[in-house]
Amino acid sequence: MRELMRTNDVVLVSAVGALLDGANIHHLVLDQNMSILEGSVGVIPRRILVHEDDAVEARRLLTDAGLAHELRAQD
Repeated sequence: MRELMRTNDVVLVSAVGALLDGANIHHLVLDQNMSILEGSVGVIPRRILVHEDDAVEARRLLTDAGLAHELRAQD
């Protein structure tokens, strides 16, 4: 799995999820339910991951959508 981004912005997480779903790119959102433990303060960022085989396509999709500045640096 490759991490695409980390963010505290739940709207961004939803938008990225919709873009990836629309392109049929399976993804995971990690730490989404941590708000229960942190008291909904938004301290723990959500991480969006895709399968390594889909990482290039997912990054291109998000770049084309104007979200390149949100992407994590590549390893």
